[in-house]
Amino acid sequence: MPPSHLAPSPPRTVLAWSSGKDCAYALHHLRATGAAEVVALLTTVDASADDVPVHGTPLAVLRAQAASVGLPLLEVPIAWPASNVAYEAAMAGAMARVRGLGADQVAFGDLFLEDVRAYREAQFDKLGMKTVFPLWGRPTDELAREIIAAGFEARIVSCDAERLPVSFLGRVFDLAFLEDLPEGVDPCGEGGEFHTLVTNGPIFRNPISGPGHPTRP
Repeated sequence: MPPSHLAPSPPRTVLAWSSGKDCAYALHHLRATGAAEVVALLTTVDASADDVPVHGTPLAVLRAQAASVGLPLLEVPIAWPASNVAYEAAMAGAMARVRGLGADQVAFGDLFLEDVRAYREAQFDKLGMKTVFPLWGRPTDELAREIIAAGFEARIVSCDAERLPVSFLGRVFDLAFLEDLPEGVDPCGEGGEFHTLVTNGPIFRNPISGPGHPTRP
């Protein structure tokens, strides 16, 4: 047995990875605090389009991100749009690979949507996996500025055109972007108003080349 004075090792964890700023900052936070040992990224992929659902990040870019942060990428192909039943079945199959890495918990970059958190907790509890939310409850205006100040570079790659004009597509996620957001739009896009692609930051060994244009409204 190890000496009793040694601190326990942080739990081995996989991080749900969408390619955007929140999951990237969650990885940065977990590494900086030592709260978890992230051993892989876990991403659902649209099997017919070879990209990340909703974000539209091409699979090649996704893989480049994983290589740059130095983590294996566990790809979970699904038919999109996917029903909850299909999504849950795909995730259940992926958990065998997660356990093979010695991980027993999944981390998410969710911020405050209670129904989303409850769904994730219930789903992964059935699969025998713990869930953690390292950014949960942070004020989103404060968090958005913190992500920018930390040196993360991201662009807006998709948006809900009913809540955010498509003219915001392709813009850099920076202070000017935050100042220009219409009233009622969450600064982190937590309500689905927009999604980002992270191309550089303190977790990356080298910058990532994005698709070169906005992916979709």
